[in-house]
Amino acid sequence: MALKPQGMVMKIIRKFSAPMRDTNQCFIAKEKTTCKQTSVLFVVLEHFSLMSFTCAVDCLVTSNLVEGSTRFTFATVGLGNGEVLSDLGVGITPDHSLDEVKALQEFDAVIVCGGYRTSLNENSQLSKLIALSGKCRTILGGIWNGAIFLAHAGVLDGNQYALHPDNHAYAKERFPRSVLSSSSYVGHENIFTSSGASSTLDMMLALVQKITSLPNSNAVREILSCDRSIPKNSTPQLHTYLPDSAPTIVKEANLLMVSNLDEPLYVEDIARYLKISRRKLERLFKTHIQASPSKYYLELRLTYARQLLLQSEDSISAIAASTGFCSTTHFSRCFKEFFSVSPTAMRSQAATN
Repeated sequence: MALKPQGMVMKIIRKFSAPMRDTNQCFIAKEKTTCKQTSVLFVVLEHFSLMSFTCAVDCLVTSNLVEGSTRFTFATVGLGNGEVLSDLGVGITPDHSLDEVKALQEFDAVIVCGGYRTSLNENSQLSKLIALSGKCRTILGGIWNGAIFLAHAGVLDGNQYALHPDNHAYAKERFPRSVLSSSSYVGHENIFTSSGASSTLDMMLALVQKITSLPNSNAVREILSCDRSIPKNSTPQLHTYLPDSAPTIVKEANLLMVSNLDEPLYVEDIARYLKISRRKLERLFKTHIQASPSKYYLELRLTYARQLLLQSEDSISAIAASTGFCSTTHFSRCFKEFFSVSPTAMRSQAATN
């Protein structure tokens, strides 16, 4: 048996289970790493959809937050000089004009942002730059009817793409060599297109997933799509943390846990209330959550504690008590094992950011 050298303290690091990892990803302390930056250029057309544009930008900014680095940078370009009006009449002043951008392939991704009232007439200068970017394998995207301008450039020939339904007739007649999809968004290889504001989030998440990693894009989805619409007959719940595929028993156990964070129940009592054996409950959690009920319960309490820590002025001892920890010391130790930083340090870091 190996002896631990005197004076050394073993650092315990525990990982969140999949359902809880995504919601806490932004707050887990990360080692400083250098990653290749991805530069994204948004071509904003007159009357572009402001909702779609801000959704796309929000996805990139949130991805940076989740990763703890500036993985994505973005800039805007207009077809001419001066302000570009959105569909809401709110204008933005692009960072560049098309004349100033000598080559779109200087960017890793180029996304054309259209809107309901955007003119579909071809801009030869934009088409030339997009065509050249396509040859250089630059990632290309189209939002709302932005795909029309990719089609003008010939980069959609033989490829599927998504487009706002009101522009389908125009596209079918004008671009017979492209494959118009009935899907709200399409992402494949280096081309990503969406048909409207809601589907832009899905398109951008697919783009983020391609560039980064699956856990990262899932964490971004967790933050930005917590209020997605649900079927009419479903009970609205803002957040359950569980996958839709989780069986009813697991969801009921989750509700019991969420309702009893300050005075945690024993797993045996939860199983008894649900009229199943503890062993069966543990098997179900292991199968669908990849964690034991007790570990998942602890993660719920720590997540609730993290929210209070950053969103309230409650003392750490009060937060520990409200999340069922018998002492501040025990709470701080468990918190640091999962977040790699103490509660005091996390609150201090948040105050300086």
